[in-house]
Amino acid sequence: MKTRNILLTGIMAVALLFSSCGGGQKKQNDKEVTIAMVNWVECIANAHLCKVVLEEKGYSVDLINADVGPVFTAIAKGDADVFMEVWEPITHKAYLEKFGNQLEKVGVVYEEGVLALVVPEYVTINSIDELNSVKDKFKGVITGIDPGAGIMGITAKLIDEYGLDYELVPSSEAGMLASLKRAYDRKEWVVVTGWKPHSKFARHNLKLLEDPKGTMGQTETISIFAQKGWSERRPELAAFFGNVKMNDELWGSLMLAIESKPGKEDESARKWYHDHKEIIDTWFEN
Repeated sequence: MKTRNILLTGIMAVALLFSSCGGGQKKQNDKEVTIAMVNWVECIANAHLCKVVLEEKGYSVDLINADVGPVFTAIAKGDADVFMEVWEPITHKAYLEKFGNQLEKVGVVYEEGVLALVVPEYVTINSIDELNSVKDKFKGVITGIDPGAGIMGITAKLIDEYGLDYELVPSSEAGMLASLKRAYDRKEWVVVTGWKPHSKFARHNLKLLEDPKGTMGQTETISIFAQKGWSERRPELAAFFGNVKMNDELWGSLMLAIESKPGKEDESARKWYHDHKEIIDTWFEN
């Protein structure tokens, strides 16, 4: 999806981690875990959930938040243990081709990941190939996220393939969501780059525009990756992360809980965990 909003502090954290570790496999004891994430609401939610769950099992957990490129580098070098959200086979194809021989898949979290152009349900078109006919209603703009995101490159290709007379306007995930909410509250027409799973589908009545040419790709899986050989070195953790599974209902409610208290993600994740403890504790079963 996708390199969405880059947090400067996250990038600085990765840089400091690299400099302190000097590259190579990160030295740690058996109860230390470093989870890498990107600033995508579903990834943040899952990472904080895993953090609080592991902490209750006696682990010390660090979170690193950065752009997707540095995250893949950190995992490949062993400077972080796991990356919570690798989209396969299309969205992160370039990174997997670049780092593939240094990585291993630990588990599959979700099997119905979708990239799409998203509009409110009240919009009366249903397909990308109808966009030109209602250009004025959308003011000729598709609201995107940060310029380096994978979905932005795919959308630029889509504009060309469909011959759309639209401008793809870069923003951030937060900026895109703010534009969507503002238009939605006013019942105005808006089209944004989007993906599922995402909390916006729990907040608003939205639909994905059909993509007859298949430019946005088909259903993707969201997986957890680690450095090659990591599962053999950390079998208990590998079993846990290998069992992390989400569906739309679980992930949607978790994302809403995380978003409800900005700056208190751990607190929200911990409460959500205890409300769903019976399900989540099965992730520790071998």
